Amino acid sequence: MAGIFDEANMNRVLGDCLPEGETLLAGIHGITLQVNQKKTSYFDVYIGITGRYLLVAECEERQYLTAAYPKIRDFRKTVAEDVGVCFPFEDIRHCEIKKAIMGAVNCSITFRNGDFLRLQLPKRGGLGGGMPHHAEYRAAIIARLERFQG
Repeated sequence: MAGIFDEANMNRVLGDCLPEGETLLAGIHGITLQVNQKKTSYFDVYIGITGRYLLVAECEERQYLTAAYPKIRDFRKTVAEDVGVCFPFEDIRHCEIKKAIMGAVNCSITFRNGDFLRLQLPKRGGLGGGMPHHAEYRAAIIARLERFQG
């Protein structure tokens, strides 16, 4: 679990999602709480922004409980399979931002095509100092999403 709180790993994962010509401006570790209107989802994700896009990518590939059961399939969809990983800001219709437990912020994002994504942006970027820019980048992401309130 500590590996997901590594800024270099986050930059690599989000870098793989970047549209051509875009530069990652900010990225943090977060959690998905809901994908589309009726599906609860709880995945560790990296949340990033560029000048024109919101990026949401899972931190790690699926892992099974133990290596003793390698043939058990995981039928849950990933966030990418449910809604994607790269969202143009112009496709966001509305974003509701609310305070959550322990200083976290929940962002409920509705897209113009009807898709829905609810993210939690924790106040802290994990233990051990692996994400030294978390507070700064979190503020930048929240400020960008606040433009879609109201």
